[in-house]
Amino acid sequence: QVQLVESGGGLVQAGGSLRLSCAASGRTFRYYSMGWFRQAPGKEREFVAAISWSGSNTYYADSVKGRFTISRDNAENTVYLQMNSLRPEDTADYYCAAATTRYSETPYKRTTEYGSWGQGTQVTVSS
Repeated sequence: QVQLVESGGGLVQAGGSLRLSCAASGRTFRYYSMGWFRQAPGKEREFVAAISWSGSNTYYADSVKGRFTISRDNAENTVYLQMNSLRPEDTADYYCAAATTRYSETPYKRTTEYGSWGQGTQVTVSS
C-alpha cells in the first residue's frame, strides 16, 4: 500500500493561487493513477482531478477545468495540484489518493477506484 502525505494548503484570497503536493512512500508509486479530491464541511467528498500512471492522461472536474492543473514527478514520488484563480467555493479539505489498479492509463474519478488516501490539507479561500 502507498502512504500519502499532502501539504501546501492554507489561506488565500479569491483570485490567488496555491500549489498542493502529495508525497508518496514506496517505490511502486509510479505505477498508480493518482487523484485529488476535496470535501467541504457538510458535503460529500468530490472528485477534483486525476492523472494516469505515466502522466500522459489527465481528467478534471468541470468546476476546476482551466484553473487547476494536476501533474506528477515519478522520480520524486510526488503528485501536484496547481490551483489558480481560486474561488471561495474551492474552500475544502483536499485529499490525494492512489488508485488500486496498476499500470492504468485511466485517470479515475470515483472514490471507489482508490485504495490509499492521505490525511488531507485544508484550503481556505476568502472573498
